[in-house]
Amino acid sequence: MAEKALNALRQEAAYQLADITKTAPQFGSLTPRYLTRLLEFKGLDAGIYRVNRVEEGETPLDVLCSQDPKKVQIPQGFVDYEKKPREYRLNSISVIINVDTKVSDVYSSPFDQIKEQLGLAIESLKERQESQIINSDDYGLLKNAADSQRIQTRVGRPMPDDLDELITKVWKDPSFFLAHPRAIAAFERECTRRGVPPVTTNIAGGTFIAWRGIPIIPTNKLFVDGLKESKAKSGKTNILLVRTGEAKRGVIGLFQNGLPNEQSRGLSVRFRGIDDNGIASYLLSLYCSAAVLADDALAVLEDVEVGEYYDYPL
Repeated sequence: MAEKALNALRQEAAYQLADITKTAPQFGSLTPRYLTRLLEFKGLDAGIYRVNRVEEGETPLDVLCSQDPKKVQIPQGFVDYEKKPREYRLNSISVIINVDTKVSDVYSSPFDQIKEQLGLAIESLKERQESQIINSDDYGLLKNAADSQRIQTRVGRPMPDDLDELITKVWKDPSFFLAHPRAIAAFERECTRRGVPPVTTNIAGGTFIAWRGIPIIPTNKLFVDGLKESKAKSGKTNILLVRTGEAKRGVIGLFQNGLPNEQSRGLSVRFRGIDDNGIASYLLSLYCSAAVLADDALAVLEDVEVGEYYDYPL
């Protein structure tokens, strides 16, 4: 028996008259970038930051401590400075965005095509900035940790004892741990196994676990086996402990003050013109660096294994 035809407007036809609610472009590789939120930044006027360190001995200057200073000789001396202090120069991260003016003229409702293109490019630059703060061969935190501030895991996987050891290296008011999400998960497994689950804390708009009161901040810029998103079941990474702030002689980010066409901290967007084919061009530049003011402001736990799991009785 033949099915009776539906005597009503069909969905396919109605679709042609319907308004479609659309989202702005969704960039799945973007991250919260907690490091650049939590790191203290200092603006520079000339793009150079010199860290003048004192030549420190094993003990500070001898000073007089006596009830009767007239009967003893007051110690004399001075504090010497490094002869060749390190200078940090801002690094430029740049990209050029091209937009066909015909496209931006005709297809900019409800979303402005130029604004969306520039917005995605800016987010990409900021992702690169956070990666460079950690991984740059020049000023990256991994490369600039002193040898005395590097420790190895006891057995490979990150245990509470390992993080306690990191704290002994950055014990003067540490600000936060920094770790890949898989390293954080591996540490949580070790805590669960020992019956000492870490507490949680809320900072910078996010909820994080904390160890000894110090938040553990996630970032995928601390790679696993050299990859941001490793698919392997196991792998090795690093965990950092950071003290931030110039007043604390910690780690600080650097940026250029007063850029022309500044859009945000250290970021400028310049219109480069329109060529004969109607292509509008924009130059985006982000100037950044980072400085470690004292060796004990940064420590690294190396060769952290992230692939260890446990079976628990049901």
